[in-house]
Amino acid sequence: MFDLDQCLAAFYSIQPDVNQASQRVAFGTSGHRGSSLAATFNEAHIVVIAKAVADYRQQQGIDGPLFLGRDTHALSQPAWEVCLQVLAAAGVDVRIANDNNVTATPLVSRAILMANATNGKTEQNSHQADGIIITPSHNPPEDGGIKYNTPDGGPAAAEVTGWIEQRANQYLQQGWQHIARLPLGVAEAKAEAYDYIGQYIAGLAEVVDMQAIAESGLTLAADPMGGTALPVWQALAQQLPAGQLTVVNNQLDPAFAFMPPDHDGRIRMDCSSPQAMANLLTVREQYDLALANDPDADRHGIVDATGLMNPNHFLCVCVDYCLTHRPQWRAQLKIGKTLVTSSMMDAVVAGNQRQLYEVPVGFKWFVPGLCEGWLAFGGEESAGASLLTQAGEPWSTDKDGIVLCLLAAEIMAVTGKSPSQYYHELTQAYGEHYYRRIDAPATAEQKAAFKGLSAASVVAKELAGSAITAVYTEAPGNGASIGGIKVCTAQGWFAARPSGTEAIYKIYAESVVSEAHLQQLIAGAQALLTEVLAGA
Repeated sequence: MFDLDQCLAAFYSIQPDVNQASQRVAFGTSGHRGSSLAATFNEAHIVVIAKAVADYRQQQGIDGPLFLGRDTHALSQPAWEVCLQVLAAAGVDVRIANDNNVTATPLVSRAILMANATNGKTEQNSHQADGIIITPSHNPPEDGGIKYNTPDGGPAAAEVTGWIEQRANQYLQQGWQHIARLPLGVAEAKAEAYDYIGQYIAGLAEVVDMQAIAESGLTLAADPMGGTALPVWQALAQQLPAGQLTVVNNQLDPAFAFMPPDHDGRIRMDCSSPQAMANLLTVREQYDLALANDPDADRHGIVDATGLMNPNHFLCVCVDYCLTHRPQWRAQLKIGKTLVTSSMMDAVVAGNQRQLYEVPVGFKWFVPGLCEGWLAFGGEESAGASLLTQAGEPWSTDKDGIVLCLLAAEIMAVTGKSPSQYYHELTQAYGEHYYRRIDAPATAEQKAAFKGLSAASVVAKELAGSAITAVYTEAPGNGASIGGIKVCTAQGWFAARPSGTEAIYKIYAESVVSEAHLQQLIAGAQALLTEVLAGA
C-alpha cells in the first residue's frame, strides 16, 4: 500500500549509503530511477545529479537556458525543487513552466530544439539550451526519476550519462551537504517562466494534420492517466470543435489511486498494458478513438473498436501511413526501430522502398538522426516514438506520446480506417506476425555472461526447426552493442537481454508462421540461452 507521507518524508530523511552500489547514482537507458524508501531516490541523489549536470554544462561550454520539467509522481515536486535550488546556485539560467504546472517530456524536448534553432549560435554549444525532466515514466507511485536531455533535445548518450554519474557519485562520497543551494523562493525568482504548453500546441499543425482531425467529425477520448498530458489535452479540447475531444480523466493524484492494478497487482501507469488501461477500455464504445499517455507523456496508448492496439502494430501503421502521406519526406530518409520491435516494420519499410535503421533498445539511439533530420521516424516496441514534421524537419528528439495519439486521429480522419483496420490491411500485404515478450529468471552470473557473448557463441545451426540465418550482438544500423543477443531464421527471431534491476533476462520473440511456432521459438531460445550463457 502506497503511503504518500512516508514516501515524501523518506526523500529528506533517508541518506544513501555510498558503500552500497544499489544506493549510488546509476543512469540506465532513461536516467536515474529509484525509491526514497529504498534509499535510491533521495534529496542527496538530486543534489549531486543537479550539480554534476551544472559541471557538465560548464565543461562543455553549454551556457544557454536549461528547461526544467517534472511529472505528477509524488517525489517529482520535491526533486524539482531541490534541482532548481542547486542549478540556480550554480548560475544556470533555468526555464520553468509559466503556470508552475507539470511539464511533459516531449514539451521539454520541443523547447530545447526551438531554442537551439533560433539562438543564432555560430560555434559548437554556443548559448545552447538543454533540459532536465523529473520523471520515472510509467513506474509505480512510490518511484522517482531524473533524466538529462542534451542540446540535441533527446536523452543523453551513454558517454554523457556516464560522466554525470561518475561526477555525482564523487560528490556523494565527498559529502553532498556542502554543495551550494539557494533558498527555493530565491531560486524560483531567478528562473524565467516559459509557456511550454502554448509553444507546443502552436506548432502541432507542423507535425500532424490538425485541420483534417477537426473537420473529420471523429469523437475522441483522452486519458492522461493522471499525468502531464492533462493540461495539453484540456487545451486541445478547447481548440478542436466543441465536443470532439473529451478528457475522460481529469484526476491528478500522486498516489494514482484511480488506477486499476497492472498484471502483477502493482499500480503502473502503463498505457500499453490492457490491465492498466481498463478504465479507458470500458468507455471505448462511446468514441471513435480513445487515446492515453503515461505520466510524462512520452508513451502512447491507442484504443479503437477492437480494443487496445498492440504498440508494435500501431508503429507499423504510423510508418506506412506517413511514408504514403508525407510527400515532403525525402526518399533518402530512414525509418528507425529498435532490434526488439516487430519485423513487420522491416516489411513495411521495404514495401515502401525505404531504408531501415535498426538500433539497440533505448530511444537515445534515434536522437542524432531525428535532430539532424535524416531519420524520419524512430519507434520502439514499448510504445515510444517520434517523427519529423510534415516538412521533414525535427519536431522532438524524445518520445512524444501526444503526437502519436494525434497521428492516430489523423490516420482515421484521412483514410476512414481505424488503426486496427489499417493494420489488418498490412497483414494482408505482408502476412501475420506473432510477437511476445517474456521474462526468464537469471542468476547474477548469467546476467554478467551476456556481456561476453558474440556471434561465435552460438554454435547451434537451427532454431525451432529452421536454419539460423544471422546472429547479432551489435545493431545493424549503428554497430552499437545491443547488450544481449538476437538470433534470426527465415521464419522468426528471438532477442534476449538482461534486466538492469531485476534477477531476470527478457526474451523477445516473433514468428511469421503461427502462435504454435512462436511457442517453439521461445522454448528453443531458452534452451539455446541456457547453453550459451553457461559457456560464456
